[in-house]
Amino acid sequence: MKYETVIIGGGASALMLAAQLPKGRAALIEHNPKPGAKILISGGGKCNITNEKMGSAFFLAEEAFVRYALEAFDQDDLIAWLKKRGLEVEIRKGSQYFCKHSAKDIVNLLSKEASKQKLILSEEVLDVEKRGAYFTIRTDRRSYSVKEVVVASGGLSFPRLGASDIGYRIAEAFGHTVTRTAPALVGLTLQKEQFFFKELAGASTDVVITVGEHKCEGSLLFAHKGISGPAVLDASLYWEKGTIEIDFMPGFALDRIKKSKKQLSTMLPLPKRITKAFLIQLGIKDSPCYQVDTETYRRLETLHRYRLAPAGTFGYSKAEVTKGGIATDEVDERSMMSKRVEGLYFTGEVLDVTGRLGGYNFQWAFSSAYCCAKDIKGER
Repeated sequence: MKYETVIIGGGASALMLAAQLPKGRAALIEHNPKPGAKILISGGGKCNITNEKMGSAFFLAEEAFVRYALEAFDQDDLIAWLKKRGLEVEIRKGSQYFCKHSAKDIVNLLSKEASKQKLILSEEVLDVEKRGAYFTIRTDRRSYSVKEVVVASGGLSFPRLGASDIGYRIAEAFGHTVTRTAPALVGLTLQKEQFFFKELAGASTDVVITVGEHKCEGSLLFAHKGISGPAVLDASLYWEKGTIEIDFMPGFALDRIKKSKKQLSTMLPLPKRITKAFLIQLGIKDSPCYQVDTETYRRLETLHRYRLAPAGTFGYSKAEVTKGGIATDEVDERSMMSKRVEGLYFTGEVLDVTGRLGGYNFQWAFSSAYCCAKDIKGER
């Protein structure tokens, strides 16, 4: 059977694109035996689909490029599309949309909708070239000749699920720039000055982390390898090198406890295990608050602006996403088509677009796929 379009990838963006195209228009090629492997493990197995609060400000990307797609198919459009097809969703953590039951529900829905196209599984794309008006896609089994190729192969995160650099290699083969990639939404490892954090493994507390001009609020989890938790994962999106600043006592004024007869370890707004570790590191005796001198309170103030320089990250094996990727100034934001090669498209994570924690990367996957489908169908 002859196809007009080949979609490379089997994740959220690839499946949404296949669902949006007319029946029989495309073949989707995925090297895993089943599509949606990464979707299944996201959001603790419930898949954080999108967020009520949406916009380009939540992305590390070129603002205008992201804004067009997010407005063309926004979070309300996505939820309406999913609900119409029977997916039950719920809002958790304030503004985040999750599958009500299981991530399997959205994978099953997307797979069903995408089945109007030919789903080719357990087949690996090796390379793509173009001669004249047609592309040749060579896999480990055969070759395909089509008018359009959509690279929706994702990034490098979770190599155990088969993540690969095929999308970047295809882009570079056609003269595209690929900006430096790195793990993102990932835990951070520590220098020796913070090795005492490892003794707190399993403990968590709410913090505000400042990275440059960005502030990331939420929980910090102490881990054997370093620090993790939502606030740290968000901060990793913006951190490249150098120091970050952590407020371990957000919104808490030390003045309110200075007259208290209770112990410092009781009055500081941190789990006692964490408080005691910091008191030791700061060389402070656990005393009744009213007995603590001014110099000691000055040292305690450093917990509002605790500075550290991460040694690195937990790596791609633990990263939710990959930041960096195919440069967006070489891609049309209205269609996701290459400005260099007619008929070559890029959608989802393979592009240099990375969202914060909270459903933003899935929304980008779906929105970019929607724009791409509109162009392929000639509806833009």
